[in-house]
Amino acid sequence: MPPLRALLALPVSVALLGLPPADSSALSVPPTNAVLPLLVTQGRAPAAALLAREGTTTRYAHAGQGIARSDHFRAGSITKTFIATVVLQLAAEHRLSLSDTVEQHLPGLVRGAGNDGRALTLRSLLTHTSGLYDYTADTGGTAPVTPRQAIRIALTHPPAERGRFSYSNTNYVLLGLVVQQVTGHSYATEAERRIITPLGLTGTSFPGSRSSLPSPHGRAYAADGTDVTDLDPRVAGAAGELVTTLADLDRFYSALLGGRLLPPRRLREMLDTRAAHGAYGMGLFPEKLPCGTTVWGHNGHISGSYVRTAATVDGRRVLTFRVNTDAIADPGLEPAVLAAEFCPRTS
Repeated sequence: MPPLRALLALPVSVALLGLPPADSSALSVPPTNAVLPLLVTQGRAPAAALLAREGTTTRYAHAGQGIARSDHFRAGSITKTFIATVVLQLAAEHRLSLSDTVEQHLPGLVRGAGNDGRALTLRSLLTHTSGLYDYTADTGGTAPVTPRQAIRIALTHPPAERGRFSYSNTNYVLLGLVVQQVTGHSYATEAERRIITPLGLTGTSFPGSRSSLPSPHGRAYAADGTDVTDLDPRVAGAAGELVTTLADLDRFYSALLGGRLLPPRRLREMLDTRAAHGAYGMGLFPEKLPCGTTVWGHNGHISGSYVRTAATVDGRRVLTFRVNTDAIADPGLEPAVLAAEFCPRTS
């Protein structure tokens, strides 16, 4: 799921959404809790939930029926932050370089319709500046494919302008193959060994071809109301396969931005948005809120689920919210939720 670039500069005022002013009588109710029900009433989601974390303190809220704090759900493109972290760990171990070409690791794979892996670096995949076509534009994100099938689909199309930010799931499918080539293990195995197990993310997994969600879980719905809880994760692979929980995503992003997963140099690279002209780092993107605060994180969109995690740059404060459907009907609500959480309230 691409970062919603139209939202990055959208100054949504909480007051414009009809929420109570931040006077002394309103301070007892966290402002995010007041915005959350709008994801159901205005955003037309069956249900919504959020979990905020600051240090050891957490706050949970939900709206609508059939959603719970402990639910497992599909996280879509939030998977990309996990994959980027693994790649940057391998770079820190000198097992690969971000300036390596795709050809060096996957010889002959990326050729056709003007695409050439000899001209593409791993950095360009991480930052979505490779120009490779997004294969899910052809599959609709609903047809399960193998990684190499996904690449073949992408290579039937000419590339976009190289060096320009153009979000493409194909980039991270390729990175998954690079991880396997370098380590001899699947990207799922490496992410489990390097991230999931050390952080104790007991609700997080790469399901492979398993179409059912672990228990407990609620139901997931397409925009037309169809129940799509069961889904073959191979529709997304390394670009969006992950299954997780609210608590695990808060813990992961807090640990990542807090420096527990990457050396300082590699974390700085991850947060460097210059290659993508400010739109994207490596598996993370920034969003500047109306109050001037910038938060870092990612969103995830897959059939039946939309998820957003955002955190302060030091990872000390983090919020994850989700709805159990494909998208939020009112796009202004997402930045409103983030502003309500991260912008200071004035009396």
